[in-house]
Amino acid sequence: MTRHIRHAAAFCVLLLVALLVNTAWLQVLQGPSYGGNPANRRPTIARYQQPRGEILVGGRPVTGSRDTGEQLRYERTYTDGPLYAPVTGFASQLYGTTFLEHTEDGVLAGTDPLLAGFPLWQDLTRARPSGGNVVTTLDPAAQRAAFDGLGPRKGAVAAIEPTTGRILALVSTPSYDPSELSGNGPAVAAAWERLSRDPEQPMLNRAVRQTYPPGSTFKVVTAAAALDAGVVTDLDERTDSPDPYRLPGTTTRLLNEADHCENASLRHAFEWSCNTVFAKLGVDVGVDRMRAAAEGLGFNDEGLRIPFLVSPSTFDTHVDRAQLALSSIGQYNTRATPLQMAMVAAAVAGGGQVRAPYLVERTARRSGGTVSTAGSRPVRQVMRPTTAARLRELMTGVVTDGTGRNAAIPGATVGGKTGTAQHGLGNSGIPYAWCISWARAEGDMEARVAVAVVVEDASARRGDISGGGTAAPIAKAVMETVLRSPTAG
Repeated sequence: MTRHIRHAAAFCVLLLVALLVNTAWLQVLQGPSYGGNPANRRPTIARYQQPRGEILVGGRPVTGSRDTGEQLRYERTYTDGPLYAPVTGFASQLYGTTFLEHTEDGVLAGTDPLLAGFPLWQDLTRARPSGGNVVTTLDPAAQRAAFDGLGPRKGAVAAIEPTTGRILALVSTPSYDPSELSGNGPAVAAAWERLSRDPEQPMLNRAVRQTYPPGSTFKVVTAAAALDAGVVTDLDERTDSPDPYRLPGTTTRLLNEADHCENASLRHAFEWSCNTVFAKLGVDVGVDRMRAAAEGLGFNDEGLRIPFLVSPSTFDTHVDRAQLALSSIGQYNTRATPLQMAMVAAAVAGGGQVRAPYLVERTARRSGGTVSTAGSRPVRQVMRPTTAARLRELMTGVVTDGTGRNAAIPGATVGGKTGTAQHGLGNSGIPYAWCISWARAEGDMEARVAVAVVVEDASARRGDISGGGTAAPIAKAVMETVLRSPTAG
């Protein structure tokens, strides 16, 4: 009898060992494949079983969560969705996440390990911490001023605090309401189809994901390269610049919209945007020094994140002299995002220093405790301080005496550069209107805001489009709002 009991006990132990081995095999070796199986809905159900954390602007949440009572319980909601869509992106049960909803998903969904106060306890209970909050750098008043300034027109605005790199405004129009994509029903699929097929591309973030020929606003870069290289030493000395200017090695003649550009000084050429002067300056500076100036300011950088990826702005370095001349006035293959051109304005305002722009000030637990902060930001000196001072003088002249008068703010020092960028086959497309600028309030030691505005105004007549007439008033509205803000700077 004892022998049978021993055999039965051994068999039971064998079964227990087999059970433990099978369980370990399933959980340790096969677990990842089961967890990633599209047929396994448990991770998706768990993801939406609790409210998502909030994205905050000016201390106020611009997102929320709605209890649907369904299996995927909580849907994302947005306050002023179209206003903040280029920043928040969307969080959709069908189509995933974009922009801050994507890059900060770990914090917002509660899966970031830093949110767990007691990681071992979380592992044992399989409980997920509450979603954390993302505190942005945006100034809500500046964001609204940019959005209202663009109105129904197609375009974008980016505003930066030069002394820190904090992004104060990031707007793209036309926009959309991310709430339309939050759930998983037929209405969401219909909204996705409509938005995806819309020729106006409302889901395109033009401020950071669309590049444009920067036109005459790029002349700030060319002037910086010429001053740093010593090609120009006196802002008021006449240059050797024929009008029209024959592009080197070609029979093509470059003309000007402005008068009195022949042999004009750098000051006059900058204030009235003489193409011939800057095209020849770019050739005189040379491709290597032009490339160094452009890349120092951020062009050709494929790794810029704010924290989501910014499309690289480009300055083509494989060019002949004629192409270099066109590149130096913001044409040919030179392309830039509005954020990039705001960085150019900020570098001039900040004494020739480039600070990496950023959009997230800190992340926090639902209780308010800080999880992470932006911390110190890298700083690069990309032009001589004396060059930056001369450029500030030139940009101030554009606003007081040149094409940028519509950006002037009473009681403040404002510098700017306007531009009208040609594009399309044979430059047949409706030009883009640009304005980049910075502003310093009376009594301030440093500029408090740098702005870039681009407008694709398909409703305007070609001759009515200009950076000074169309884009400068928008830049002024944003800068005025920041200068009035008691918390700016």
